[in-house]
Amino acid sequence: MVNQDHSKAAFGTRAVHIGQVPDTATGAVVPSLSLATTFKQEAVGKHQGYEYSRSGNPTRDSFEHAVASLESAKHGLAFASGSAVLATIMAMFKAHHEVISVADVYGGTFRYFTRVVEQKVHFLDLDAPDSESIQKILEPALNNNTGLVWLETPTNPTLRVVDIEAIVKIVKNYSKDIIVVVDNTFLTPYFQQPMKQGADMVVNSVSKYINGHSDVIMGVAAMNDDKLYEKLKFLQNALGAIPAPFDCYLANRGLKTLHLRMQRHGENALKVAQYLQKSKFVEAVHYPGLPDHPRIHVTKKQATGRGFGGMVTFCIKGGLKEADKFVSSCRVFTLAESLGAVESLCEVPSLMTHASVYPEMRKKLGISDNLIRLSVGVEDVDDLIEDIEQALEKS
Repeated sequence: MVNQDHSKAAFGTRAVHIGQVPDTATGAVVPSLSLATTFKQEAVGKHQGYEYSRSGNPTRDSFEHAVASLESAKHGLAFASGSAVLATIMAMFKAHHEVISVADVYGGTFRYFTRVVEQKVHFLDLDAPDSESIQKILEPALNNNTGLVWLETPTNPTLRVVDIEAIVKIVKNYSKDIIVVVDNTFLTPYFQQPMKQGADMVVNSVSKYINGHSDVIMGVAAMNDDKLYEKLKFLQNALGAIPAPFDCYLANRGLKTLHLRMQRHGENALKVAQYLQKSKFVEAVHYPGLPDHPRIHVTKKQATGRGFGGMVTFCIKGGLKEADKFVSSCRVFTLAESLGAVESLCEVPSLMTHASVYPEMRKKLGISDNLIRLSVGVEDVDDLIEDIEQALEKS
């Protein structure tokens, strides 16, 4: 259970201590890894809170409590991947329900919405400059069948920013039954806490910043509403898309340094973005912390004030040839998909993470062949900038 002594402590203290209750049997500071699939019962139906590990596991519970605390939520539920979170959430809805999603969304989410689900999905450009503009875009898509509004902010990969609070207000004024979910993977609760902006649920791909070490595939959802929690927990058990205890153990260990890592990610990313803005080889730079970002006012309003995240995207002058040459020439940045780990990664979204997005949609969203996505790690920033400089010159 949650260590209540630290429930109201500052972020870093909660990251370290919530879900880290010393073992009552041995006094071990680090709770034991529970690999058991089943648990002894004293009598029929009389147990110590655990029956079967698909339904509940002590190691998974510790991680779920920790994430919930950091997201300012009451409940947390862990899943086998970020995609499994989405699939399980969608299982709450019937075929007649409709979904509204921000248009510039993670490629895997776009693939699931367009090629898997039965429900009708509306993709909207919700990064409008003010509440009135958002309302004009959003209200026409709302109807009696709308069940879910899915947001990402900043979006992947072009780092558009949407106003969570404004969207929640519009949606809830139409119907309080519509569930608003925010994918918080890019910023994590260290930089942004959507529950405080009125979101019903926050999801993270744990594989990214939460774990932070490129060695776990997991997802997690956090929420306050008890009924929503019970519904999703039932589906977590019924569908069985759960993470292994060892993965939960690793992710919980990664979570303990989230506040330290995210601060360095944010500091490095801002310096990288500022460098790229001055480069003669670069057409455009996208980073939500730059003063000229079109929604910097929204970012500052809904962020925690600690920074703006570790993701930077930019358009290199030229096309696919130059982009390919750049990512292939990097020495510190590794050419690879994914993001959010201690090591820096680079990729070309149009051919990698967002290849599943239809070409016409990529064009509309600005996911061009010369767009490069950087996941800025925690290395020495001078080495990162030097690496970018030499790769740009070669491209």
